[in-house]
Amino acid sequence: MIKKNYLNHILILALLILLNFSNKVYSENVDKLYEKIDLFSEVLEKIQNEYVDEVDQADTMDAAINGVLQSLDPYSAYMNPEIFQESQTETSGEFGGLGIEVSMEAGVVKVISPIDDTPASRAGVKAGDYIVRINGEQVQGKTLMEAVNLMRGPVGSSIEITIRRKGLKKAKVIKITREIIEIKSVVSKEVDDKIGYLRLRAFNENSSNQLKKEISKIEKNKKNIGYILDLRNNPGGLLSQAIKISDFFLNDGEIVSTKGRKNRENRKFFAKKGDKINGKPLIVLINNGSASAAEIVAGALQDQKRAVLLGESTYGKGSVQSIIPLKNRGAIRLTVSKYYLPSGKSISEVGVIPDIRVEEEGEEFSINTETDNQLNYALKLISG
Repeated sequence: MIKKNYLNHILILALLILLNFSNKVYSENVDKLYEKIDLFSEVLEKIQNEYVDEVDQADTMDAAINGVLQSLDPYSAYMNPEIFQESQTETSGEFGGLGIEVSMEAGVVKVISPIDDTPASRAGVKAGDYIVRINGEQVQGKTLMEAVNLMRGPVGSSIEITIRRKGLKKAKVIKITREIIEIKSVVSKEVDDKIGYLRLRAFNENSSNQLKKEISKIEKNKKNIGYILDLRNNPGGLLSQAIKISDFFLNDGEIVSTKGRKNRENRKFFAKKGDKINGKPLIVLINNGSASAAEIVAGALQDQKRAVLLGESTYGKGSVQSIIPLKNRGAIRLTVSKYYLPSGKSISEVGVIPDIRVEEEGEEFSINTETDNQLNYALKLISG
């Protein structure tokens, strides 16, 4: 149970925090903070005296901390020491995953993007799906990190996730077998010996080098008339890679800027001379699973009028998170800045809107196959 002296410790801590920041706020705000501290104490006492079950003190405070962070945005979160240690541990050969990038929305897990050729994508998980149960266990009430931990497990073990999807009246149960997730970030091919197709699945440390090699191969073909850069279901990754890859297709101009409260977070990045495809036509494919770094590339090429964007609006994750260690050996993931396109627009929540809207057609739709109506549209457009 929550003891009185424990409540006193909480109040003392809150008062110390208040005194530390009192020089930075107006006196009326200080009075409001005192009122909120009293209210917080009252709520904890009510839990102690009235709640149906005994409550673990540490769990209560962890939930309060995480509640504060998640009230800021879907990407800020608290990691207790156990979860933080697991996130730092190399899991090769021991733990497996599903191959999805997720966030928290309305108390449930939302799929940002299923990664190509992973258990989740093969099982039919789609960008925008809401995961409401994991192995029959309700997701509502759990933190994002707790939900992610439930989805991890030994390689070869199975998991059932229950999803809600726009357009489906009933929840759908999907069974998935966990695997070690290895992402080959770049896939390429030549279509009809005249169009270069570049699929970028993620922005990891080697993405720009891989993409440069594939472009060089295609550029040897003198018949080549243009390129399609496929960023669909790309959950993002390293900002440095987004800048390098945008620069491949630009001769000059701004690529992206970041703005935060700290001066060190305010930066602008510009393209250097040297378009690696020599000004040839470029179509960029995007969808609701294109997020973060993928949105930077798409938005920069659109704003600089270097490419035509085709598909559906992107996810809208235009922010930068830092992992900040804590004294208890846990950590917080905190949003420290936001991305802004050359036009000055923020990506956050809005995303990048395509020049030509083409929606996925049919339940059998699959990226880079005969059922891919978006890619087929782009091929016809670039050929024409």
